[in-house]
Amino acid sequence: MTALLIALGAAVGAPLRYLIDRAVQARHRGGFPWGTLVVNVTGSLLLGFVIGAAASGANGAGDNGFAAADDPLVALLGTGFCGALTTYSTFGYETVRLHERGETRAALGNAVLSVAAASVAAGTGLALAAALWS
Repeated sequence: MTALLIALGAAVGAPLRYLIDRAVQARHRGGFPWGTLVVNVTGSLLLGFVIGAAASGANGAGDNGFAAADDPLVALLGTGFCGALTTYSTFGYETVRLHERGETRAALGNAVLSVAAASVAAGTGLALAAALWS
């Protein structure tokens, strides 16, 4: 059942990633990967919220402060949806491509901005869930 929930979440997350990426990139000129940045930060915010909700017992699950990987909420939304929505491989590829094109500052900026913004977003998601369920 867990694998099915993951597959269902991924079936929605992957096409949504593509659509968001294309929509964001269409609004920006140049080669900076704004679309990938947006999906990764958005997915990190949502994943932080899902993990925080599951860890708090918001879905009736455990009270130990940890979200179990086989928790239905975590499987569907965390592993499936957020796992397919976000993309580390594309982030890495686009960063290398920026550097190879001689846009070293943009490559470095993408790396720093992506990691920092996604980390802050995940922490914000956790905090939001904690505020709602504590």
